Amino acid sequence: MATQLRYGTTAKVLHWLIVALLVVQYPIGWLMPDLHRGMQPGAGMTFHVSFGLAILVLIVLRFVWRLTHPVDPESSLAGWQRLSSEAVHWMLYVLVLATTLTGWLFASFRGWSISLFYLVPVPMLASDNEVAGKAIDGLHQAAEWTLLVVIGIHVAAALAHIFVYRDRIMQRMLPE
Repeated sequence: MATQLRYGTTAKVLHWLIVALLVVQYPIGWLMPDLHRGMQPGAGMTFHVSFGLAILVLIVLRFVWRLTHPVDPESSLAGWQRLSSEAVHWMLYVLVLATTLTGWLFASFRGWSISLFYLVPVPMLASDNEVAGKAIDGLHQAAEWTLLVVIGIHVAAALAHIFVYRDRIMQRMLPE
């Protein structure tokens, strides 16, 4: 399979759409009230789960797209930069998948009935289980904080390429 030197329009749209949804998702998750046993989720949780599922679908599409439309690493990068870039990108895929799936499992273990943006019922992945719900909630929170740290590393590297290296690496993912 031939590889490209730049990301195509589909890869860029998926990337920036996921970024936009994560920018919305994190504040919703942090600002919604805690739900205790026996409480039903309100608008905050419905939107949080809905955005999470949208992110899950998009990250799977982005992953499949990356596998079927590979882009060569930038040849001007030092070996350590190419290796760390690949590692960070794969960590982002794994962490977004882990964060969204553990969130969905958490809602499932709580026994909630949630709809996708109040339009379509969301199928639950498991049945009501308080002990498993607490364990999964802990994993979800660890994944979300780890994801935030790796996003920070990714953004810091992008900014370094813009302002320190001035090597136009970011142009590969920006609109043309």
